[in-house]
Amino acid sequence: MRFFPYDQPYENQREAMDRIHNSLHRGQDVLFEGACGTGKTLSSLVPALEIAREQDKTVVITTNVHQQMRQFVAEARAITREESIRAVVFKGKSSMCHIDVDYEECQALRDNTRAVVDAERDRDQLERRQRELLAESQDGDGSAADARSAVMDELEDIEDRLEDLAEQNVCDYYRNNLTGDTDDFFGWLFEDVRTPDEIYDYAEQQQFCGYELLKEGLEGVDLVVCNYHHLLDSTIREQFFRWLGRDPDDIIAVFDEAHNVEDAAREHATRTCSERTFDSALDELADADDPRSDDAANVLSAFHRALVETYEDSFGFGERERIGDGWEDVPIANDDRKDDLTLEFLQRYSGRGIEDDLEAAMKLGQELDEQYEEAYREGETATRTECQTLQAAAFVSAWMAEGSAEGLYPVVSVTRDAGTDEIYGRAELYSCLPRQVTGRLFDEIYATVLMSATLQPFDVTENVLGLEDAVTMAYGLQFPAENRRTYAVESPPLFSSDRDDPAVQEEVTETIRDAVRMTPGNTLAFFPNYGEAGRYADRLETRGDRTVYLDEPGESVEELRKQFIADDDAVLCTSLWGTLAEGVSFDGDDAHTVLVVGVPYPHLDDRAEAVQEAYDVAFDGTDTGWRYAVEIPTVRKTRQALGRVIRSPEDVGVRALLDRRYSRDAKSDLGKYSVNGTFPHEEREELIDIAPEKLKFSMLNFYGGHDAYDGEPPAP
Repeated sequence: MRFFPYDQPYENQREAMDRIHNSLHRGQDVLFEGACGTGKTLSSLVPALEIAREQDKTVVITTNVHQQMRQFVAEARAITREESIRAVVFKGKSSMCHIDVDYEECQALRDNTRAVVDAERDRDQLERRQRELLAESQDGDGSAADARSAVMDELEDIEDRLEDLAEQNVCDYYRNNLTGDTDDFFGWLFEDVRTPDEIYDYAEQQQFCGYELLKEGLEGVDLVVCNYHHLLDSTIREQFFRWLGRDPDDIIAVFDEAHNVEDAAREHATRTCSERTFDSALDELADADDPRSDDAANVLSAFHRALVETYEDSFGFGERERIGDGWEDVPIANDDRKDDLTLEFLQRYSGRGIEDDLEAAMKLGQELDEQYEEAYREGETATRTECQTLQAAAFVSAWMAEGSAEGLYPVVSVTRDAGTDEIYGRAELYSCLPRQVTGRLFDEIYATVLMSATLQPFDVTENVLGLEDAVTMAYGLQFPAENRRTYAVESPPLFSSDRDDPAVQEEVTETIRDAVRMTPGNTLAFFPNYGEAGRYADRLETRGDRTVYLDEPGESVEELRKQFIADDDAVLCTSLWGTLAEGVSFDGDDAHTVLVVGVPYPHLDDRAEAVQEAYDVAFDGTDTGWRYAVEIPTVRKTRQALGRVIRSPEDVGVRALLDRRYSRDAKSDLGKYSVNGTFPHEEREELIDIAPEKLKFSMLNFYGGHDAYDGEPPAP
């Protein structure tokens, strides 16, 4: 309890901390599901810090939700008021760079700057030494004169070197790191838990590179707050642990919003290469005065032509004209043979051998990359050029070596350049099995806590992420049950084939309208997609009962949220797959009712089918893919949306699922289309089946019983 910063834990929080402490002591991984009010962050962080203190380890807590990052900072600050810990909030270089250069440029600038500073220090030391020797020789020491002559020769060499280095690119901010007094910075850094923005501003005032100083300050810290990619990207992870001065077995990792780890790991494992990269690589090779350039161009041009031919052949009548500025997939996978792009590549290639040509391209690319690095270091170029040949050759090598590997799905996508109106494509190796990323991570590090409000079913999470024998625990809502109602409204099931039925739309609209009218305050309404959200926002607006806010792609969600919560009797329509469905709280009077309209299955494209098939093969079941890849993630999204309200013991609210597929009674006639059984048992027990026309009366009685209406309640 020395790391617990408040007077008393919540109900069940002490038990959760105790169980997590015991599990971490044994080096076991933990799956921890806790509803709002469980105090998941401290339940995980407090025992992790205790074990880290006992066993000399470092705790890394990570999230992909910006709001959660702020909460971690607040909790860490509270802990430091009670127990001394060294905590750092770490973000990537791109968000903390003062001169806005990419990673390769930054690396070259660092090396150049350090070389200049080291040479200047050597010069200064030699200057002092020659002055000492001069004084000794003037006092009659003959050997000092000879020694001074040798020192002067070294000085001349150093001066020549500094003259050359003066023409190279350097970073003045990093130079100040190396030459200035940074003690005050580190004193300030560890006085409290500083945010990346605070570090950036403080470093800017002192003309330091805050990112590089932060890296120096990581070694020996107790706690690091960071983004997912610092752990999920294997290359970044290796560097990150090196900066921490830790081996993987010295790390206790805490993943927040861990239901998102599956998609994040899949994204980190996926590889892409654009047609434009191939164009640039071929231009680069045409300019290269090297005998290997012909072989390299031979193999890369064959793949480039195959890529273009593959997507051009896929277009039916009028399809080319309909391509927009977002990436659209072109199906190329085949069940009984290699994918279309590989077949086209093999047909178009002619040469001494694909492997030999790719090897030549890789070696030449590496040498060109080193030349670009040297040119930037020497100040011959203003920016650090990326070697496109190296990137293209590495991708084609991976495509040929791994394209048919387990869990990798080959894809071609196309898009339209908004500026030139040109259509161009990219090839992609899409990763279907996230455990190929996460399983390796969990094997390397000491222990992990994965926490979320929606991790169940635990066996699925273990299988998908590659966990073995994890300790599992789940805690439901700790707030008074009498302050909430959760309804499964038996409105028509919104199958995609029925969504355009006018009768269905009218019944659903009236049910939503009833719920909004009976709510003493604001209502959140989540839909399967932005199109459906827009449809029902228009229908509600025509009824004129309440102010209607519509969340649309590309608009500022935070600004919309502020407008909505400033209102008193409004409804906000959004997609369940948007950013408002998780990580955003609607506390107190911000919203009282939340509706989930329909079962928001994702768009089932070829990628989704590939993931299902990969899960079927990996987990030996014909229905496993649908359950693991579609149904469970969809219900998790629904559960996340329901959790946007009822955020404190004092909150009073209604949560309603508008679709018969959620109801218990419909399981017998809807069969596999029912999703009621996918909810955890405790949440199923809270679901009250209700007819659409009775919802308004139930809500009127519930809110009226809590004196929630300001004045006379609305007429049902």
